[in-house]
Parts: sequence; C-alpha cells; structure tokens
Amino acid sequence: MRVIIEKNADAVAVRAACFVAELIRRKPACVLGLPTGGTPLGLYRQLIRLHREEGLDFSQVTTFNLDEYVGLEATHPQSYRYFMQENLFRHVNLDPAKTHVPDGLSLDFESSCEKYEQMIRAAGGIDLQVLGIGSDGHIAFNEPGSSLGSRTRVKSLTGETIRDNARFFGSEDQVPRLAITMGVATILDSRRCLLLATGPGKASAVRSAIEGPVTAQVTASALQLHRDVIAVLDEDAGGWLTRRECYAEFERAQRLLETGQWRELGIGKQ
Repeated sequence: MRVIIEKNADAVAVRAACFVAELIRRKPACVLGLPTGGTPLGLYRQLIRLHREEGLDFSQVTTFNLDEYVGLEATHPQSYRYFMQENLFRHVNLDPAKTHVPDGLSLDFESSCEKYEQMIRAAGGIDLQVLGIGSDGHIAFNEPGSSLGSRTRVKSLTGETIRDNARFFGSEDQVPRLAITMGVATILDSRRCLLLATGPGKASAVRSAIEGPVTAQVTASALQLHRDVIAVLDEDAGGWLTRRECYAEFERAQRLLETGQWRELGIGKQ
C-alpha cells in the first residue's frame, strides 16, 4: 500500500484530485467508484475546479456510488443521490444516465443488489474506487464483522455509525437504520483504490487499517490484500502510524521514479 501523508485536509484534496484527473485524462471513459460524507467534499471541490478552469472532461465517465440509505428518496436532502447531485454531479458535465447510486427505495433487496453488481460488471468494472474510512475502520457501510467476501447487500448500521452520521440528520432518531452498500469483495475488485482520511478522529482507524491485522472487525484492513491501494492522509489522520518515516522515504523514491531522476535512486551512478 502506498501511503502519502500531506500537511492538511486541503492538501489531501489536491493530491487526491490529481490521481482522479490523471485517470480521466488517460482513460476518458473510465469508471469511478465514489463515496459520500465529509472527507471527499474537498476532492469534489477540486474536481469541479479542474473542470471549470482546466476543462477536465467528465462526459464519458461512468460513476457508481458505494452506498445509499434504505427508505430515502433521491430528492431527500440526506440521501446520497442528493449529496452527489449537489456536491459534484450538477457542477460537471457528467451524463446523468451514467451516474449510479444504489436504489434505497426498492424493498426487493436481493434483486436490486444483484442488479447493481451486474451494472458494475457491464460497465467493465471500477477503475478507481475512492474510499473514506469510518472511525471504527469500516469502508462503505461494511460495518465491523462484515464478511470480507461480501457483495452489494442490505446492512444494519451500528450505533457508532448512527452516532457519527447524526450530525447530518439533526438527531440519531432520524438516521435510517439500514443501508444498501457495496461489499468488501466488490470494492476489492476495483483496479485501484484511493483511501482518503483526515482529522485526528480517524487516526486509530487508519493505523488499524494500514498496520493492523487483516480482520473483518476492521473492514478497511482488507485493502492490505488489494494489488493497488493509495492512502492519502493528513498529518492528523496519519498521526498514529508507527512507520511514518518509512512511508515518507518510500514516497520520496516513488516521486523520483515518476520524474525519471534515476541517479538520485542510485541507478546509473559510477
């Protein structure tokens, strides 16, 4: 796993946007997996800026969101479809027909979840899955104890997740208790994962995900099994990592490699 520690949340957003924009420019018809919540807002602001100021073209991009609350209409202010519409979709030239969010109103959970999996496969799979991380180490709504082989399904939310999300609803009582979520295995099928975390409240979860054992109790730890993961953290979120110096050295070498500074890497020196 490539671990990048930036100074603050703004720098995380800029760096993450570079990875997304590079993919879109290299593969205009790419497939993006997208999250909601507070962490990706800076990324979405940067992508909007790149679209407006540098002409970043989303017209051929397909998107799949990680999850949606059960029982909320797309127009509900706290639905994830509404979140994406307000914070990204309506500000760039995405084709609405190519933006996908799980159907929170369908009560035929098995059928609608399998349909979502089929749509991802039909699109050619997800090229880049952007992820946040919960304070208990979950990704999407794969709460502690979720199967690491899970697929898109309905999940009950834990008390901790309900408390974390209550700030968006006004009170815990208004937070839905069920959500449709991509499974851990669905996420691991992505060609690349981009994990974002900011703030001291994520430090414990980040350490468990990156340096702890792979366990269903911290579903983000399954990313250790993925072939291509980039974690972009701010200083606070990365504050509990024990190998920070190693990650910084690895990242320095990666930068030199990407810019062709071979001699600095000891290649070609006499």
